[in-house]
Amino acid sequence: MIIGWQHFIYFAAVAVACWLPGAWTAWHHPRSRAPYLFTGGGLLVFLSFIVLFWIGLERPPLRTMGETRLWYSFFLPLAGLITYARWRYKWILSFSTILSVVFICINLFKPEIHNKTLMPALQSPWFAPHVIVYMFAYAMLGAALLMALYLLWFKRKTIEPSEMKLCDNLVYVGLSFMTLGMLFGAIWAKEAWGHYWSWDPKETWAAITWFTYLIYVHFRLGRPHRFRQALYLLIFAFIFLQMCWWGINYLPSAQGISVHIYNQN
Repeated sequence: MIIGWQHFIYFAAVAVACWLPGAWTAWHHPRSRAPYLFTGGGLLVFLSFIVLFWIGLERPPLRTMGETRLWYSFFLPLAGLITYARWRYKWILSFSTILSVVFICINLFKPEIHNKTLMPALQSPWFAPHVIVYMFAYAMLGAALLMALYLLWFKRKTIEPSEMKLCDNLVYVGLSFMTLGMLFGAIWAKEAWGHYWSWDPKETWAAITWFTYLIYVHFRLGRPHRFRQALYLLIFAFIFLQMCWWGINYLPSAQGISVHIYNQN
Protein backbone atom coordinates (compact mmCIF):
# COMPACT_ATOMS: atom_id res chain seq x y z
CA MET A 1 0.00 0.00 0.00
CA ILE A 2 1.35 3.40 -1.00
CA ILE A 3 0.99 6.04 1.71
CA GLY A 4 -0.15 9.38 0.32
CA TRP A 5 -1.18 12.74 1.69
CA GLN A 6 -4.75 11.48 2.16
CA HIS A 7 -3.48 9.24 4.97
CA PHE A 8 -1.86 12.08 6.90
CA ILE A 9 -4.90 12.75 9.09
CA TYR A 10 -4.83 9.22 10.51
CA PHE A 11 -1.15 9.28 11.46
CA ALA A 12 -1.48 12.82 12.80
CA ALA A 13 -4.50 11.89 14.94
CA VAL A 14 -2.64 8.97 16.52
CA ALA A 15 0.47 11.10 17.11
CA VAL A 16 -1.52 13.90 18.78
CA ALA A 17 -3.41 11.30 20.83
CA CYS A 18 0.00 10.27 22.20
CA TRP A 19 1.38 13.78 22.65
CA LEU A 20 -1.59 15.02 24.68
CA PRO A 21 -1.22 12.51 27.56
CA GLY A 22 2.54 13.05 27.34
CA ALA A 23 2.02 16.75 27.96
CA TRP A 24 -0.52 16.05 30.73
CA THR A 25 1.74 13.64 32.59
CA ALA A 26 4.64 16.09 32.32
CA TRP A 27 2.54 18.56 34.33
CA HIS A 28 1.15 16.12 36.88
CA HIS A 29 3.69 13.28 37.05
CA PRO A 30 7.04 14.83 36.09
CA ARG A 31 9.04 12.06 37.76
CA SER A 32 7.46 9.27 35.74
CA ARG A 33 8.52 7.87 32.40
CA ALA A 34 5.09 8.49 30.89
CA PRO A 35 5.97 11.84 29.23
CA TYR A 36 8.86 10.16 27.42
CA LEU A 37 6.85 7.10 26.41
CA PHE A 38 3.81 8.99 25.16
CA THR A 39 5.71 11.77 23.40
CA GLY A 40 8.28 9.37 21.97
CA GLY A 41 5.53 7.05 20.74
CA GLY A 42 3.79 9.94 19.00
CA LEU A 43 7.05 10.99 17.38
CA LEU A 44 7.59 7.47 16.05
CA VAL A 45 4.11 7.43 14.55
CA PHE A 46 4.61 10.83 12.93
CA LEU A 47 8.07 9.89 11.66
CA SER A 48 6.68 6.69 10.17
CA PHE A 49 4.29 8.76 8.06
CA ILE A 50 7.13 11.00 6.87
CA VAL A 51 9.20 7.98 5.87
CA LEU A 52 6.30 6.21 4.13
CA PHE A 53 5.24 9.46 2.44
CA TRP A 54 8.84 9.92 1.29
CA ILE A 55 8.75 6.42 -0.25
CA GLY A 56 5.39 7.10 -1.90
CA LEU A 57 6.55 10.41 -3.38
CA GLU A 58 9.86 8.87 -4.49
CA ARG A 59 11.55 12.07 -3.29
CA PRO A 60 12.11 13.86 0.03
CA PRO A 61 8.91 15.58 1.22
CA LEU A 62 10.63 18.96 1.41
CA ARG A 63 9.60 20.79 -1.73
CA THR A 64 6.42 22.68 -0.80
CA MET A 65 5.56 24.88 2.14
CA GLY A 66 3.15 22.22 3.39
CA GLU A 67 5.88 19.62 3.33
CA THR A 68 8.23 21.79 5.40
CA ARG A 69 5.36 22.36 7.86
CA LEU A 70 5.19 18.58 8.10
CA TRP A 71 8.77 18.47 9.33
CA TYR A 72 8.20 21.40 11.69
CA SER A 73 5.20 19.58 13.19
CA PHE A 74 7.54 16.67 13.91
CA PHE A 75 10.52 18.61 15.22
CA LEU A 76 8.53 20.82 17.62
CA PRO A 77 7.55 17.95 19.98
CA LEU A 78 11.05 16.53 19.55
CA ALA A 79 12.58 19.85 20.63
CA GLY A 80 10.08 19.99 23.49
CA LEU A 81 11.02 16.49 24.61
CA ILE A 82 14.75 17.27 24.47
CA THR A 83 14.16 20.44 26.51
CA TYR A 84 11.99 18.60 29.02
CA ALA A 85 14.53 15.79 29.40
CA ARG A 86 17.37 18.24 29.99
CA TRP A 87 15.75 20.94 32.14
CA ARG A 88 12.44 19.43 33.30
CA TYR A 89 10.25 22.41 32.49
CA LYS A 90 6.88 20.73 32.81
CA TRP A 91 5.08 23.23 30.57
CA ILE A 92 7.31 22.83 27.51
CA LEU A 93 5.58 19.68 26.18
CA SER A 94 2.21 21.41 26.35
CA PHE A 95 3.46 24.41 24.37
CA SER A 96 5.31 22.31 21.79
CA THR A 97 2.25 20.07 21.35
CA ILE A 98 -0.09 23.03 20.88
CA LEU A 99 2.19 24.60 18.27
CA SER A 100 2.61 21.29 16.46
CA VAL A 101 -1.18 20.83 16.36
CA VAL A 102 -1.51 24.32 14.88
CA PHE A 103 0.83 23.42 12.01
CA ILE A 104 -0.93 20.07 11.55
CA CYS A 105 -4.30 21.83 11.30
CA ILE A 106 -2.91 24.33 8.77
CA ASN A 107 -1.75 21.41 6.64
CA LEU A 108 -5.12 19.68 6.95
CA PHE A 109 -7.18 22.75 6.05
CA LYS A 110 -4.76 24.20 3.50
CA PRO A 111 -2.80 21.36 1.94
CA GLU A 112 -0.12 22.20 -0.57
CA ILE A 113 0.56 20.43 -3.86
CA HIS A 114 2.28 17.11 -3.23
CA ASN A 115 3.47 15.34 -6.36
CA LYS A 116 6.51 13.46 -7.53
CA THR A 117 7.86 16.31 -9.65
CA LEU A 118 11.16 17.66 -8.42
CA MET A 119 12.99 20.40 -10.27
CA PRO A 120 16.59 19.52 -11.25
CA ALA A 121 18.14 21.85 -8.66
CA LEU A 122 16.30 20.02 -5.86
CA GLN A 123 17.65 16.64 -6.90
CA SER A 124 20.97 17.35 -5.22
CA PRO A 125 21.96 15.05 -2.31
CA TRP A 126 22.54 18.21 -0.25
CA PHE A 127 18.91 19.31 -0.55
CA ALA A 128 17.43 16.97 2.07
CA PRO A 129 20.06 17.50 4.82
CA HIS A 130 19.96 21.28 4.22
CA VAL A 131 16.21 21.53 4.83
CA ILE A 132 16.00 18.91 7.59
CA VAL A 133 18.78 20.55 9.60
CA TYR A 134 17.12 23.94 9.13
CA MET A 135 13.76 22.60 10.32
CA PHE A 136 15.35 21.25 13.50
CA ALA A 137 17.05 24.61 14.04
CA TYR A 138 13.70 26.37 13.59
CA ALA A 139 12.10 24.04 16.13
CA MET A 140 14.79 24.72 18.75
CA LEU A 141 14.56 28.47 18.15
CA GLY A 142 10.78 28.16 18.36
CA ALA A 143 11.20 26.57 21.80
CA ALA A 144 13.45 29.50 22.76
CA LEU A 145 10.69 31.88 21.68
CA LEU A 146 8.17 30.04 23.85
CA MET A 147 10.46 30.41 26.83
CA ALA A 148 10.94 34.11 26.08
CA LEU A 149 7.18 34.71 25.88
CA TYR A 150 6.66 32.78 29.11
CA LEU A 151 9.25 34.83 30.97
CA LEU A 152 8.03 38.17 29.63
CA TRP A 153 4.26 37.84 29.94
CA PHE A 154 3.32 34.84 32.05
CA LYS A 155 5.91 34.83 34.80
CA ARG A 156 5.17 37.50 37.41
CA LYS A 157 8.28 37.11 39.52
CA THR A 158 11.83 38.23 38.81
CA ILE A 159 13.48 36.40 35.93
CA GLU A 160 16.09 34.00 37.25
CA PRO A 161 19.51 33.58 35.62
CA SER A 162 18.86 29.84 35.33
CA GLU A 163 15.74 30.54 33.27
CA MET A 164 17.66 32.79 30.92
CA LYS A 165 20.26 30.06 30.67
CA LEU A 166 17.59 27.83 29.16
CA CYS A 167 16.90 30.42 26.43
CA ASP A 168 20.63 30.69 25.82
CA ASN A 169 21.09 26.94 25.49
CA LEU A 170 18.18 26.63 23.07
CA VAL A 171 19.59 29.46 20.96
CA TYR A 172 23.07 27.92 21.02
CA VAL A 173 21.70 24.62 19.68
CA GLY A 174 19.38 26.30 17.18
CA LEU A 175 22.03 28.70 15.89
CA SER A 176 24.54 25.86 15.56
CA PHE A 177 22.15 23.83 13.41
CA MET A 178 21.19 26.94 11.45
CA THR A 179 24.87 27.53 10.69
CA LEU A 180 25.27 23.91 9.62
CA GLY A 181 22.18 24.24 7.42
CA MET A 182 23.61 27.36 5.79
CA LEU A 183 26.84 25.51 5.04
CA PHE A 184 24.90 22.61 3.50
CA GLY A 185 22.91 25.15 1.51
CA ALA A 186 26.06 26.83 0.23
CA ILE A 187 27.46 23.50 -0.97
CA TRP A 188 24.10 22.69 -2.58
CA ALA A 189 24.01 26.12 -4.30
CA LYS A 190 27.53 25.64 -5.65
CA GLU A 191 26.53 22.30 -7.13
CA ALA A 192 23.17 23.47 -8.50
CA TRP A 193 23.88 27.06 -9.64
CA GLY A 194 27.66 27.34 -9.69
CA HIS A 195 28.10 29.71 -6.73
CA TYR A 196 27.97 29.45 -2.94
CA TRP A 197 26.01 32.64 -2.28
CA SER A 198 24.13 35.05 -4.55
CA TRP A 199 22.20 37.38 -2.17
CA ASP A 200 18.92 35.93 -3.36
CA PRO A 201 16.04 37.41 -1.24
CA LYS A 202 15.84 34.25 0.87
CA GLU A 203 19.60 34.14 1.30
CA THR A 204 19.56 37.80 2.36
CA TRP A 205 16.91 37.14 5.02
CA ALA A 206 18.79 34.02 6.11
CA ALA A 207 21.86 36.19 6.71
CA ILE A 208 19.76 38.78 8.59
CA THR A 209 18.28 36.05 10.79
CA TRP A 210 21.67 34.46 11.47
CA PHE A 211 23.24 37.79 12.43
CA THR A 212 20.29 38.70 14.69
CA TYR A 213 20.66 35.50 16.70
CA LEU A 214 24.40 36.10 16.80
CA ILE A 215 23.71 39.59 18.19
CA TYR A 216 21.56 37.95 20.88
CA VAL A 217 24.47 35.68 21.85
CA HIS A 218 26.88 38.62 22.08
CA PHE A 219 24.34 40.75 23.95
CA ARG A 220 23.91 38.00 26.55
CA LEU A 221 27.68 37.72 26.96
CA GLY A 222 28.20 41.48 27.20
CA ARG A 223 25.06 42.38 29.19
CA PRO A 224 24.33 39.20 31.18
CA HIS A 225 21.87 40.86 33.60
CA ARG A 226 19.71 42.73 31.08
CA PHE A 227 17.23 39.91 30.76
CA ARG A 228 14.17 41.64 29.33
CA GLN A 229 16.08 43.43 26.58
CA ALA A 230 17.60 40.11 25.56
CA LEU A 231 14.17 38.44 25.48
CA TYR A 232 12.73 41.16 23.26
CA LEU A 233 15.73 40.71 20.96
CA LEU A 234 14.92 37.00 20.84
CA ILE A 235 11.38 37.81 19.73
CA PHE A 236 12.61 40.11 16.96
CA ALA A 237 15.02 37.40 15.81
CA PHE A 238 12.17 34.90 15.54
CA ILE A 239 10.11 37.38 13.50
CA PHE A 240 13.04 37.64 11.09
CA LEU A 241 13.18 33.84 11.03
CA GLN A 242 9.54 33.72 9.91
CA MET A 243 10.35 36.22 7.18
CA CYS A 244 13.18 33.98 6.04
CA TRP A 245 11.06 30.83 6.18
CA TRP A 246 7.82 31.85 4.46
CA GLY A 247 7.52 35.63 4.43
CA ILE A 248 9.74 36.05 1.38
CA ASN A 249 7.12 34.18 -0.66
CA TYR A 250 5.04 37.36 -0.56
CA LEU A 251 7.79 39.88 -1.27
CA PRO A 252 7.45 41.57 -4.69
CA SER A 253 11.24 41.55 -4.97
CA ALA A 254 11.27 37.75 -4.77
CA GLN A 255 8.62 37.08 -7.40
CA GLY A 256 10.09 35.62 -10.56
CA ILE A 257 13.73 35.91 -9.46
CA SER A 258 14.11 33.91 -6.24
CA VAL A 259 15.18 30.31 -6.68
CA HIS A 260 13.95 29.56 -3.17
CA ILE A 261 10.24 30.31 -3.59
CA TYR A 262 8.18 27.26 -2.62
CA ASN A 263 5.86 25.52 -5.06
CA GLN A 264 7.86 26.43 -8.14
CA ASN A 265 7.36 24.19 -11.11
